[in-house]
Amino acid sequence: MRERVKGYWTLAWVGLISNIIALPIIALIVSYGPQLKVANIALAISLGWPAAIVGIVSSSALLAEKKWGITLTLVSLSMIISGTAPYSIFRLVALKDISGIGGFTLLSALFSILALIYWCNPKHRRSIRL
Repeated sequence: MRERVKGYWTLAWVGLISNIIALPIIALIVSYGPQLKVANIALAISLGWPAAIVGIVSSSALLAEKKWGITLTLVSLSMIISGTAPYSIFRLVALKDISGIGGFTLLSALFSILALIYWCNPKHRRSIRL
């Protein structure tokens, strides 16, 4: 019998929906204003869109109850944190952008850290999933 992990289904669905929504948001940020245009394009192409696509695949695997979905989720969240945390700190320091893109990316980095802590729970790996 499977051990129930609280929040598994909710966070799997939230992950799928938020990663699907992230694709056009990243495109909007890339086209947003001349400030840091090159940095926006470079981060979007090299880290933003790949992290969102990996997140979509990992959330789909979680919904299908595949064990490798948790591993892929950890990879996706790590990619998101490694891109959004330094980018948001730079925007906050250089542009004083707490209410704009800098604040938004800082919030997404913090939520990703919380999600990473949740998915690192060993109960996910002990449960019987295919």
